Amino acid sequence: MAEFSLPSNSVIKATGKTYPAPAGASRTKAFKVYRWNPDDGENPRYDTYSLDLDATGPMVLDALIKIKNEVDPTLTFRRPCREGICGSCSMNIDGTNTLACTMPIADVKGEVVITPLPHMEVIKDLVPDFKHFYAQYASIKPWLQTVTPAPSGEERIQSPDEREKLDGLYECILCAC
Repeated sequence: MAEFSLPSNSVIKATGKTYPAPAGASRTKAFKVYRWNPDDGENPRYDTYSLDLDATGPMVLDALIKIKNEVDPTLTFRRPCREGICGSCSMNIDGTNTLACTMPIADVKGEVVITPLPHMEVIKDLVPDFKHFYAQYASIKPWLQTVTPAPSGEERIQSPDEREKLDGLYECILCAC
């Protein structure tokens, strides 16, 4: 079995900041979020945010947006579509690489541990660097390619049988999960 160790500046600190739930919150959940800022020279840490679930949307991305908007504006993550289409909010939630916009908070038992994708370099907090991923994708050219020239001024007509051969092969949204 291969063994490796992280550089000392990559080791996660034991304790980060803790943000308690608002006063009067009756149904709360803790979100343990990976934090790292390349500009401050500090090691990564986990900050813990307790949120009132009655004042938070149902998805993990909703909780992250609430944290950024109301608790800690320094938290960094991607969140463009919120529909599970773009893949930008891909991260590791409770040990599974998934999309934060499609992961219900209710599906996570106990505290919600959120980290960036584990197989990618981190730019800041929960934002991974996709450059290597996109370069690998382009290198394999996973798109339809023909060996014949396109008909002049016409589309290539595809039969239902030809179209069926593509089912299950084009649904990837390039989230890198």
